Amino acid sequence: MRLVFAGTPDFARVALQALRAAGHEIALVLTQPDRPAGRGLKLTPSPVKQAALDAGIEVAQPRSLRLDGKYPDEAASARALLERVAPDVMVVAAYGLILPAWTLRLPRLGCLNIHASLLPRWRGAAPIQRAIEAGDAQTGVTIMQMDEGLDTGDMLLERTVSIGGQQTAAELLDVLAEEGGRAIVQALATLPQLTPRRQPQDGVTYAAKLDKAEAALDCTQAAELLARRVRAFNPVPGVTMRLPGLADPVKVWKAQALPGGAGEPGSVLNAAAQGIDIATGSGVLRLLELQKAGAKRQPVDVFVRGWQPD
Repeated sequence: MRLVFAGTPDFARVALQALRAAGHEIALVLTQPDRPAGRGLKLTPSPVKQAALDAGIEVAQPRSLRLDGKYPDEAASARALLERVAPDVMVVAAYGLILPAWTLRLPRLGCLNIHASLLPRWRGAAPIQRAIEAGDAQTGVTIMQMDEGLDTGDMLLERTVSIGGQQTAAELLDVLAEEGGRAIVQALATLPQLTPRRQPQDGVTYAAKLDKAEAALDCTQAAELLARRVRAFNPVPGVTMRLPGLADPVKVWKAQALPGGAGEPGSVLNAAAQGIDIATGSGVLRLLELQKAGAKRQPVDVFVRGWQPD
């Protein structure tokens, strides 16, 4: 098919490459504008833009697609591009912009979204992280016919994935990206035979956008939840905790929940090579990999050797 692809991060890049490998013509790529990154805050293209440029695909980076919005000239230019391309389908994966009604109507066969959850659970911006945080045993990918709602369109195809007990968001994202690439290729190959299914009203949950304010661990909460958050927010936004003897919070990269442990939430129960045990509202959070401000990540046995608690 003749496609327009709209996406930005690595999750979307995998799908773009799968569509090219399957022989589809990618006539145009839409992606977010370049963002500052790295220590020098140099403007850096998104993974999708870089993959498109490497493949010689035309790229557009409008800041909005709303003709009545803040950047009407950019939206009008994008519309002219899409009308010239005249795609059969627009495939959308973690694009980062809301598609207005005119965009949804423009492709001959509409817009298909690759969403990283089993809808209607975890509609919204951060489905991978929220599934881990909630302790879900499984998640997956849904190919959805887009409408004007927030991930409310009819479902065309689903793939289910188990969530490992120690799996981080970064690790799960890699798995779901590969599944998403396979699923969208399958959906396009069988599109005339697929029967759209309305999403059920029961089981709707929303995956709120990640906020830096969530980074600080609240030790009055249960250790099981805190351990899941360590995995869910790895690598972004990360989680932090204050430890005695250190002026700045440390970043916690790996932890596990243990039973028992009485003490004031946030207090250090034990610090040894096998872990730093922190009292919580319920159970013990054992810290296993940490990072001081301005330093490298360290396994806990190395960290405790250089740590002098009060």
